[in-house]
Amino acid sequence: MHHHRDLCERAVSPLEIAAGLEAHGLTDRTAARYRHRDVFALAEELYARTPARPGEPPPPVGAAPHSDSEARAGWTLLALLPGAACLATAGLLRVTEGVLGGGARFAVIVTGALLACLALRLCLRRGPLRAPEGAGRAGMYACWLLSFAVYGDGLVAQVVSGGPDGPWGADPAPLLGLTAAVAPAAWCAHLFTVRAHRKLTGSRALEEFGAGVRPLLLAAVVLFVCALLPLLFLAGLGLGSTGLPIAAAALGVLFFLARLLAAHGLPEPGTVALAAACAMEAAAPALLLAGRLPGLEPLARPVHALVAAGGPGAVPALACGAAALGLLLHASAALSRASAHARA
Repeated sequence: MHHHRDLCERAVSPLEIAAGLEAHGLTDRTAARYRHRDVFALAEELYARTPARPGEPPPPVGAAPHSDSEARAGWTLLALLPGAACLATAGLLRVTEGVLGGGARFAVIVTGALLACLALRLCLRRGPLRAPEGAGRAGMYACWLLSFAVYGDGLVAQVVSGGPDGPWGADPAPLLGLTAAVAPAAWCAHLFTVRAHRKLTGSRALEEFGAGVRPLLLAAVVLFVCALLPLLFLAGLGLGSTGLPIAAAALGVLFFLARLLAAHGLPEPGTVALAAACAMEAAAPALLLAGRLPGLEPLARPVHALVAAGGPGAVPALACGAAALGLLLHASAALSRASAHARA
């Protein structure tokens, strides 16, 4: 009690103390040394024996459901804005095709991109995708991955064929589908957080809580994929894109897991995964160009084999898919700890 007095005085429930004790390295075996069954039982005694800090009135009971509904409506509306900005830009370009000149169309694209970025920034400051202050430092990696999703296939195709020998084509369908998927991502993150808190309330041991949260995380990811794939397909259908959106789907899952971890106070693993995906995507054209030098032909053979097997889109699909899989394995362990949900 003396060592964790600040934690016990600030806690509003025994669950918060249990999460804090776990974050400090206490396990059920450690709690047994203090003659308690598990960390939860130890936290209950600490909560009962520590007087709370005065001057903090309890929140009004009647206003909670109404305020929660207003908050959900607010961040849901914000989550719809990035997709709406991209959809409006794509629709304006389609309607004015052949009417506006190259300079005017470029101005429309830049304006739409700025509006989408601003809407995304507002969305990530509220709701389930909000991360603690200073936690979201992966913007540069996200910009690279989104740019490669739009221009990467054309770049890889030209480098494989002996180029680059001119401007390569762009495919804006992944960008439209991913921005439209911000709203489903926010709701999937919200559902996971709510279910995890309920599981924390009903659990009586850390192992029991961890075993119950892992299926919730997998269900949230599957639910997000089920919402993401139709959006990517509709975006490709509307913009005339061909092929399966495997790379864009892998990128969407990578973004979702990285932001979910950041929202629970764990931004570093997501940043590392995004950086690894960027490095793999940048390595593909670099190896192809290096393979043209005398004696370095073997460097380009893996990339040639990958493109021959799955096309240019196989490069971002492999990079983002491998990073997303590794991040999912890490998240299943990190988010199964009670301390990850203490302040989420």
